[in-house]
Amino acid sequence: MLVLNHNYEPLSVCNVKKAVILLFLGKAELIEATDGRFLHSVSMTVPFPSIVRLSIYVRIPFKKIVLSRKNILRRDGHRCQYCGRVDVPLTVDHVIPRARGGEDAWENLVAACVRCNNKKGDRLPGESMMNLLRKPIRPNHVMFIRDFVGSVDDRWKPYLFMN
Repeated sequence: MLVLNHNYEPLSVCNVKKAVILLFLGKAELIEATDGRFLHSVSMTVPFPSIVRLSIYVRIPFKKIVLSRKNILRRDGHRCQYCGRVDVPLTVDHVIPRARGGEDAWENLVAACVRCNNKKGDRLPGESMMNLLRKPIRPNHVMFIRDFVGSVDDRWKPYLFMN
């Protein structure tokens, strides 16, 4: 279940039990239900939630995503950013090599297969005639919500900026 802040900003994904508890306690409202599915208790029937919105605004400090090998691979979809292969072990490559002043930063690190990383060596991508499939960027928490869920319910797409 997708959990939205009071201003409709995506916050997280939770399980059905947590969503129903939020609804029952009045801490959230139902925005979208799953068609044709219901939860039954002895005394009531409630729609199966798909999207809930918190009743009050929860201030979340800037969600900084930790720069790590795992998160770089997640951002790049476990795909080599030079040749596009997904079926080989991956390493992390500095687009601008450290030997040339490159930093450990989101904008300078990409997933690369061992073959491409060795081929590029301590050169810039242009010098080694290896172009990046896409420019590396700093991810936001919405990108990782989309990745965490895998296949996204069509009802979620407007809230995850996927239209």
